[in-house]
Amino acid sequence: MGKIIAVVSGKGGTGKTTFTSCIGFALASMGKKVLCLDCDISLRNLDLALGLSDSALMDFSDVLSGRCTLEQAVVSHPKYPSLFLLAAPLAYDGFRVEPEQAAALMGAIRESFDFCLVDAPAGLGQGFRLATQEADHVVVVTTTDVTALRDAQRTVMELERFPNGKVHLVVNRVAKKLLRQLHTTIDDAMDAAGLPLLGVVPEDGDIPRCLNQGVPLCDDNYYAARAFYNIARRIAGYKIPLMKL
Repeated sequence: MGKIIAVVSGKGGTGKTTFTSCIGFALASMGKKVLCLDCDISLRNLDLALGLSDSALMDFSDVLSGRCTLEQAVVSHPKYPSLFLLAAPLAYDGFRVEPEQAAALMGAIRESFDFCLVDAPAGLGQGFRLATQEADHVVVVTTTDVTALRDAQRTVMELERFPNGKVHLVVNRVAKKLLRQLHTTIDDAMDAAGLPLLGVVPEDGDIPRCLNQGVPLCDDNYYAARAFYNIARRIAGYKIPLMKL
């Protein structure tokens, strides 16, 4: 049975979609069958990050309503055949997912994929609840910005039902120079969020350009790519030490 991993944060702009796409690429490169599921209804961007915007003709609402099967709705990546996307609906239109519908969808996903990375929208609304309802693990993505850390704390409060070891923190876009200027450390971020650390991703100006090419982990963003690969290996069960920044 596959694992469902929800990628969340209370604040927008922390890099959830980038994280989801990069970890999806990394796990697929390890031979895992991976589904990236976009839960940001009406504001989806995961298809762009994966370079699949022209291919995502169906979305998860089509599966839930019975208009198509899961296999018909998912789109495979042309360069990584074990990486798939299930898009979010383009329009809200009062769309609502019942708990039993979400459970059935996630059950089918578990049977078909090794990992499902669920890209949750910012905030704690319906998309957040859908992303976390059936999740086995949750990754809270934050930056070292004080507002992002405060929102991460608030997000953690909504995840109290998860047992210890099932919710982890990723600190994204870390600039070593900035950390020195702010007299802060990654430990401060961990203490603020109250979570164990899954990984640290350094700031890398090449990430946006690679995302625009639909291949987030390209050769140019060496340090960020290395960090994402290390996090993917930890998700897959390997013991990998944290990369020094």
